[in-house]
Amino acid sequence: MRRFVTPICLVAAAGLTAAAAATAQTAPPPSGVLNLTTTASIEAARDVIGVVFSVTREGADAQAVQSGLKQALDAALAEARRIARPDQVEVQTGNFSLYPRYSNPGSRGGTPMINGWSGSAELTVQGKDIEAIAQLTGRVQTMTIARVGYTLSREAREKVEGEAVAQAIARWRAKAQQMSQQFGYAGFTVREVNVATQEPAGPAPLMARARALGAMVDEALPTEAGKGEVTATVSGSVQMTK
Repeated sequence: MRRFVTPICLVAAAGLTAAAAATAQTAPPPSGVLNLTTTASIEAARDVIGVVFSVTREGADAQAVQSGLKQALDAALAEARRIARPDQVEVQTGNFSLYPRYSNPGSRGGTPMINGWSGSAELTVQGKDIEAIAQLTGRVQTMTIARVGYTLSREAREKVEGEAVAQAIARWRAKAQQMSQQFGYAGFTVREVNVATQEPAGPAPLMARARALGAMVDEALPTEAGKGEVTATVSGSVQMTK
């Protein structure tokens, strides 16, 4: 004997789902919800210096230009390696490029021809031993200083980052409590919260002077690292409670 089952349960389930969706769409937003944001900033002395050395060469022969770049870089690299130490001074070669120069075809048109070669090379030295790196800039004679910048080491950043986050959270909770009471509530419970930190990138204070010092012989680079600021931001919402 065959049995026929009427899909009443499926119809009922579909009806309940539709009703739940309609209720969700028409439900009013929760009341007593407060959104707020607080920040806290902590300063710390920048303890890492980075110096970028560069050199350019031009000539009619590509091999000669490349060889000149390599000689200049090798000489600077030999000086830099003398002060290299783990976690104190790091040395890294950077961009090394060689490209052709083309002649102007003139008003009559024509195909531009290669009439020479240009090239450049870079060397980066950075680390916590600011004095040693400053002294190095006076001994490197085959390259000039292109850029100088300061930043916070990972250890210094993590130390002040924790302090900034703690301050921002304390301010956020105090502000939530104060504003809840001002709205006539006794307290609050946290709904959601986000914490973010940022270290603003400041300009290199010695960049212009460093370019001029690049041509000086046996002159150490004057240094003044200044301070960096780590900012913590706490944002989120609370449910104010009676």
